Parts: sequence; C-alpha cells; structure tokens
Amino acid sequence: MTEPLITYRSAAGRWVLLATVLGSSLAFIDATVVNIALPAIGDDLGGGAAGLQWTVNGYALSLASLILLGGSLGDRFGRKRVFLIGVGWFALASLLCGLAQTMEMLIAARVLQGIGGALLTPGALAILEASFVRADRAKAIGAWSGLGGIGGALGPFLGGWLVELGNWRLIFLINVPVAALVMLVAARHVPESRNPAAPRELDIAGVLTGAAGLGGLTYGFTAWPAHGPGSPQVLVALLIGVAGLATFVVVERRSRHPMLPMGIFGARAFTGANLVTFLVYAANGGVFFLVVLNLQVVAGFSPLAGGLALLPVTVLMLLLSARAGALGQRIGPRIPMTVGPLVSAAGLLWMSRIGPGASYWTDVLPPVIVFGLGLCLLVAPLTATALGALDDMYAGVASGVNNAVARAAGLLSVAVLPLAAGIGQGDLTDAADLHPTYRNSLMICAVLMLAGAAVAAVLIPTRLPAHTPEPAAPAGRVLAKAAETPIRSYCDVAAPPVHPRRGG
Repeated sequence: MTEPLITYRSAAGRWVLLATVLGSSLAFIDATVVNIALPAIGDDLGGGAAGLQWTVNGYALSLASLILLGGSLGDRFGRKRVFLIGVGWFALASLLCGLAQTMEMLIAARVLQGIGGALLTPGALAILEASFVRADRAKAIGAWSGLGGIGGALGPFLGGWLVELGNWRLIFLINVPVAALVMLVAARHVPESRNPAAPRELDIAGVLTGAAGLGGLTYGFTAWPAHGPGSPQVLVALLIGVAGLATFVVVERRSRHPMLPMGIFGARAFTGANLVTFLVYAANGGVFFLVVLNLQVVAGFSPLAGGLALLPVTVLMLLLSARAGALGQRIGPRIPMTVGPLVSAAGLLWMSRIGPGASYWTDVLPPVIVFGLGLCLLVAPLTATALGALDDMYAGVASGVNNAVARAAGLLSVAVLPLAAGIGQGDLTDAADLHPTYRNSLMICAVLMLAGAAVAAVLIPTRLPAHTPEPAAPAGRVLAKAAETPIRSYCDVAAPPVHPRRGG
C-alpha cells in the first residue's frame, strides 16, 4: 500500500520544513551576513575594495559553479547523505573563516564555504517539493521562502549584533553550533532518497567550463576599476569568462549526461521564471551588498543599527510569503510576479536617496517596507513557478537550475555594479567614493526590477499547465513515498527525450 504525501499542517510536514529551512538558512545567511562586517574586516585584514568584493564573491562563485553538481551527487548517492556532508563541510569552512589571519586566508575559506553550500542547498528545496501534497505545495514553498528568507534579510541584523558584541569573526563561528543542530534534525527526521536510474558519469566538463566562465567574468569585472579595461589581466580574465560560458553551452548540448539539460528551456514558463530570477536576484545581490555598507560608511549608522534597518524585510517575509504563495496558486503567478518587482523598484528608487545624516524613521524605514512588500509578492510565486513549470520527474533539475541562476546573478551583480556605477579606483569604505556609487547602483537595481516585471508580464502564464501524474512509490513509513519518488537527476534527464510541459 502506498503511503500518501504529507500535508502542510502535519507533524511530519513540520519536521521536513524545519530541516529544509534550517539547512537552507545556513547558506542564505552567509550570503549576506558578511556584508555588515565588511568595514570591520577591511580595517582588520586590509585588502581594499577588491578584497572586500572577493570576500563576498569567493563564496558566491563556488556556490554558483557547483550547485548543479551538488544536486547530481544527491540524486546519485542519496540526497540526505550529500545534504549532511554539505552541512558538515560548511561548518568546518566557517571555522576556518573565523580563524583567518589574512584576507587571502579568509577568501580561500569563503570558497570552501561555498562548496559546502552547493552540496546542501539543492537537496533542501527538492525534498520540500517532493514531500507535500499538491494542494499544500505552494503554501509549503511560501513558508520556506518566508522562513528561509530570514537568511537574506536577518543576516545584516545578526552580523551587526555580533560585530558589536565581539568582532567580525563571530559571524562565522556561530555557524558551527547551528550546523550541528541541522545535522541532528536532518539525521533523525529527513528520509533518504536517490534516483536509482541515475548514470554513474558526472558532468565534470560542465563543472569546469561553467566555473571557468563565472570565475573569469567575476575576476575581470572586479579587477577592472583598479587596473583599467586595457589591462592584460582584465582582458584575459574576461576572455576566459566568455569562452568558458560558450564552451559550457556546447558541452551541455553534446553531453550524454548534462548537468544543465538544455531541453528543459523548451518550457516557456520555466525559461521566463529563470529570466525573472536572474534580473531580480541581480538587483537583490546589489541591494544587500551595498545598503548596509552605505548605512555605516555614509549615513554613520553603527553595525547593529545598520543591520536592524533591514529587519522589516525579515518580518514581512515571515508574515506574508506563505500567503503570497497561496495567492499565486489561486490567481496564477503572472500578476504577483509582475506587480512584486514594480513595488520593489519603487522602494529601491526611494532607498537610493539615503545619504549623510539620514534618519531611520523618515529616510530608511519607509522605502525598506516598500521594497520588502514587493519581495513578499514576488518570491514565493517565482519559486513555485520555477519548480512547477516542468513535470514532476524534473523537480530536482528545476530546483538546481533556479538556485544556480539566482547565485550567478548575485555573484555577477557584486562584481559589475560598483564598476557600472562609477566607483573607478575609489574605496568602498570611503564615504566620498561610496555615496555616488551607492546611489547609481540602487538606480540600476531598480531598472533590473522593472525589467523583471516586464519579462514576467510577457513570459509567465496566467496558469501553469497541469503536471503529469506522479510515479507511484513503494509502501513504507510516513514520507517514504516522497523520499522514493524517482525524480530525474541532472545527469539522467538527457537519457530519454526531455518533454517539458507545453502551454503558457
């Protein structure tokens, strides 16, 4: 007899949500928590503007480059097993970050952190998608977005408190006990699942070319302000980046076991959702990198006050994301995915005016609330669309691709935005250099949000096509059906022809 999928309000559902939210939050928090500590890190370790950018981008680069491989490893060796390895790896790397004595050591440890994040992140959302009954799936994803979104929005608050409490090293050391709790919950309550049909080959060529492409572009754009566009190291890095990404596309088209099966982009809704993801998360990457920095360096806020300034985003995501997910399920994803970025863009234009002597209550809080309301409307329907645009057997692929797109967008944003905003050879910890860069960057981020709204209005359907029926799973204990459902891996999706859902 086949056990049913779990419901949102069941005890089993709460355990699965707790494990996935805690695990995802580790990676989410470290994507933003470091931002509030950048001035302190710069004062302690030096490194200039490029060093501070690489403190952020070292983590983002390895995470974005390897997140699809992490999903493949989970499908082949067991999603729970790889998830637990990733959490443990992340904890050890966090310890190295907290003990780093030079900027180079910190950046290297951040790269290792990103590898751990790439192992733990894909399985969390794929487990969530596969575990809940369809009627509760959007609500569960909305709850995950709201609770897990604490990682992005709570990070600056947590970082500010820890920096003022002790020093910047605490923002990394605190990950160790949290990771231990994640491993305990996951070991006891998350069922193992894997794809027995996954091929033994892994897409190593895809991993190497993708990493070379992202790494080359990131290094080239980061070095551009200091060395100039005609510098050999800038030109070579950018050429490696372009060639790497072009080669990646060729490799994935020809591979028998691609990490990124190109056939899935035949689904218009899936392609549209990932385009929106790229534009919106590029904007978010710039916002969370620069806002807390500007509040400290330009507006004169303390680290704790700068972190508290973004706390309303956390509260709004916590309260409203599940409701936004349910709304998107009821009226369709197009409207919230169009209106959400428009609202956020208005908040960013308003936020770009934050300058010297800014008041929190009149200059910071109102635009932060507007920005947060836009994210609440957007994030849950966007995630649900990215996962729901393909047939159920491709849930793992959809989760991995959408995560990779979001990480790559944030990575390139931090590298490109200061350059595009006119930083030149300026210093991000100098108020005179940062203030105009911040203002121009927030305007660019608003434009990215507007572009995301336009893409959603054109490519996102009013309703997603119906799923194909889910394969039956063997009988077993509660959650066994979800654990054993044969979701296609990133590798074996190319073995049979890919048939994404039509319509939309």
